[in-house]
Amino acid sequence: MQRGSISGRVNADYFHPERLLALRALRQLAQALDCPRLAQLVDFIRHPIQSPGPGCLSLAHVQSHTGELVPTNRKVTGSCFVFQRGDVLFARLGAYLNKVHAAESDGGCSPEFHVLRVKNHEALHPDYLAAILRSNLTLAQTRHMMTGNTHPRLTYEDVVNLVIPLPDIGKQARLVSEMDAARAERRAKLAEANALLADFDSYLLATLGLALPPKDERKVFAVRKLDCGSQARLNADYFHPERILALHALEHSAQALDCPRLAQLVDFIRHPIQSPGPGCLSLAHVQSHTGELVLTNKKVTGTCFVFQRGDVLFARLGAYLNKVHAAESGGCCSPEFYVLRIKDSKALHPDYLAAILRSSLTLAQTQYMMTGNTHPRLTHEDVTNLVFPVPTPAVQETIAAEARRRREEARRLRAGAEAGWQAAKCWFEAQLLGPAPP
Repeated sequence: MQRGSISGRVNADYFHPERLLALRALRQLAQALDCPRLAQLVDFIRHPIQSPGPGCLSLAHVQSHTGELVPTNRKVTGSCFVFQRGDVLFARLGAYLNKVHAAESDGGCSPEFHVLRVKNHEALHPDYLAAILRSNLTLAQTRHMMTGNTHPRLTYEDVVNLVIPLPDIGKQARLVSEMDAARAERRAKLAEANALLADFDSYLLATLGLALPPKDERKVFAVRKLDCGSQARLNADYFHPERILALHALEHSAQALDCPRLAQLVDFIRHPIQSPGPGCLSLAHVQSHTGELVLTNKKVTGTCFVFQRGDVLFARLGAYLNKVHAAESGGCCSPEFYVLRIKDSKALHPDYLAAILRSSLTLAQTQYMMTGNTHPRLTHEDVTNLVFPVPTPAVQETIAAEARRRREEARRLRAGAEAGWQAAKCWFEAQLLGPAPP
């Protein structure tokens, strides 16, 4: 780096070759296209609201590299900013996460975002702006421009000076149309994958010859004093009708199926390690209701537990999240999980155990058994005493094989969805820069 190029910035990453190559590409592009600064195209909106509603967006709500909204249990507190349909939310924190969302409706977001409002819609399409800010051309710059250690962020000065390639509005519309088609195809494949896994619960119960009791959402219900005394529990949820009906269904199934307690079938493993590696699993790594592993930026610190292939990770915290994972390889996990190791592999299949613990029949019990306010959790005693049906090994193998088939097909669909989306992004950038060199 030439000394004369350093002006007001001395952090090495700012002059990373990747960023300089991106700037060079933009300079070459500027010979054929208008390339204004972001501040010339948008207003930065900061309209605060002091009491955000439950739909207020945080970084956790926006998926990296796609801008899609995803479910999360993260709640935004404190001041938020109002945005409206057509605004673009551009992450201030963690630029390497590449979180850019084109708002499809009005709402509120945390101060983790810049709210960008297009000044002239006849010159700039909001969806084109979101796509170019999400592109590798922009990411190659921004991930090397962050300042700060605890919460690396983009400075306001750097954001307003970002250079935006601006083709004519007709070409922008054509690019947006193609990206919308790619997004729709991605959503369709992901929906098909999710449906495969979501419908497994119905298959499981039907194969076992069980039926989930009808939903009972009563807020007021009677409990016998004798029952409270015999079970040493006074919290109302423990006697919720939905849980009691699920227990009755299990009692009925016990006439045809063995229904042991969990402690009779598994050991609870607590082999700690003090320095977990980067692959240590937290609750955030396990998808609700499917048990699939998902990408997350959450890092696990402190003591963790070792698990091995064939173990089942069963969430202690937030039972309503329904996070159960059958380990396909060894690793470690946070204390948010119980590590269950099957005592007799000939009597119980790990994929069957994970499936029945993840089933609506088990969830109808566990979501009403939690204790604690700040971090509601299942007690060890309640988990060891969970009762569930155990069919013959042949039936278990049939269920496990179907679980594997659906899981593999869902993963194939998801991989196809992501590959298609990446190809669309490369096509989008090639329309501006030309094809990438081989």
